[in-house]
Amino acid sequence: KQVEAMKRVLESLNLNIVEMVDENATLDGGDVLFTGREFFVGLSRRTNQRGAEILADTFKDYAVSTVPVHDSLHLKSFCSMAGPNLIAIGSSEAAQKALKTMQQMSDHRYDKLTVPDDAAANCIYLNIPSKGHVLLHRAPEEYPESAKVFEKLKDHMLIPIANTELEKVDGSLTCCSVLINKASE
Repeated sequence: KQVEAMKRVLESLNLNIVEMVDENATLDGGDVLFTGREFFVGLSRRTNQRGAEILADTFKDYAVSTVPVHDSLHLKSFCSMAGPNLIAIGSSEAAQKALKTMQQMSDHRYDKLTVPDDAAANCIYLNIPSKGHVLLHRAPEEYPESAKVFEKLKDHMLIPIANTELEKVDGSLTCCSVLINKASE
């Protein structure tokens, strides 16, 4: 149902849709981190090597690197982009190990923003022409120590979001959003 609903929306926006027809391939959006330069794909319970290969075949202009994900649902359970060159990353051993793998696989040096709570590292960065750098992050009442880290980003407009209820069903901020770069009409 979710796939069909998304397909209808993307079709209505006249976006190109590539369907994975290989029944052995799995690829979950929560395992796909696009940095603007390259893709990192978490290999988890929901994403496999074949899914990552199909992503690489689809986006031939970008490097695609795989990152083993242990002890978490997805890659983005403990990391996401917090700015154009900034990776938000959790402090757990699993998160730091994944970051090290990403750093080893990339030719690019990303800045990192380490937050105490893995779940809080899942944030949404937007570059809005009239507003500049906008970051939706977990609210201080949920993750006070991580919120303090985000508050150090002085060049960002910060929007705290409470997500406790969705988190109970493994819903993080990036799970609940699809960002589409489309010129306003």
